[in-house]
Amino acid sequence: MLIDTHCHLDAAEFDADRPAVIERARRAGVRGIVIPAVARANFAVVRDLAHATPGACYALGIHPLYVERSAEADLDALDAALAAARDDPRLVAVGEIGLDFFVEEARAPERRERQERFYTRQLDLARRHGLPVLLHVRRSQDVLLKHLRRRPPIGGIAHAFNGSFQQAGQFIAQGFALGLGGAMTFERARQIRRLAAQLPAETLVLETDAPDIPPAWLGRGADGRPRPARNEPAQMAGIARVLAGLRGLDAEALIAQCAVNARRVLPRLARALGEADGA
Repeated sequence: MLIDTHCHLDAAEFDADRPAVIERARRAGVRGIVIPAVARANFAVVRDLAHATPGACYALGIHPLYVERSAEADLDALDAALAAARDDPRLVAVGEIGLDFFVEEARAPERRERQERFYTRQLDLARRHGLPVLLHVRRSQDVLLKHLRRRPPIGGIAHAFNGSFQQAGQFIAQGFALGLGGAMTFERARQIRRLAAQLPAETLVLETDAPDIPPAWLGRGADGRPRPARNEPAQMAGIARVLAGLRGLDAEALIAQCAVNARRVLPRLARALGEADGA
């Protein structure tokens, strides 16, 4: 079972053909899709889309790059939304949350402080509601880990992981799996490919981050020139084959292991997928 553990299926890039995107994913063997929110404005959107899509589930949170346009009251709204969805099996995590120190304007001291405040508040909400988290990790590994260590284990997925082996081990020790997707398919992404090949198989999950981070084969036209490309969950099968090749494994065995891992770090996922299968 292919499980896309991070896909922004609600994004405007899919508005013109979302049913076709979902059908292509189904034909490609994708049986689970996790749709994370990025701001209060799309809490209801991702919830409703998850309920309307077989095999889909959702997470609620405020993305670090949306913090600047979010109000403190949005954290109270998140708390209320998580409480209201307490018995909803398709709610599987708090996310997408985290820190982004890659984008230049987000590195300004006052914006870093605001990001950290929203991040730590959302970690505490995850603890309160008994949910794992989907972490946005861009040049922020050590600060993310600092705040995780100050709390009892929360666990979840470090999405689009691109840190060191030492940092990977620290996230794993905190109960996280590491999300791998399109970036791993580029031969020049040597560090990610080394992590993909050498980390224990039970620590990895698959993702697309669609419509973003398209795999290498979507990034060029027939003439070999770079071109804009939209990623989508149907690309999961190709991404899985790349990871299997890097590890010297049979693709089906690799897919099965990653599905087990996803269910372990997102415990409500098994029930959500079970209900979808029975629908």
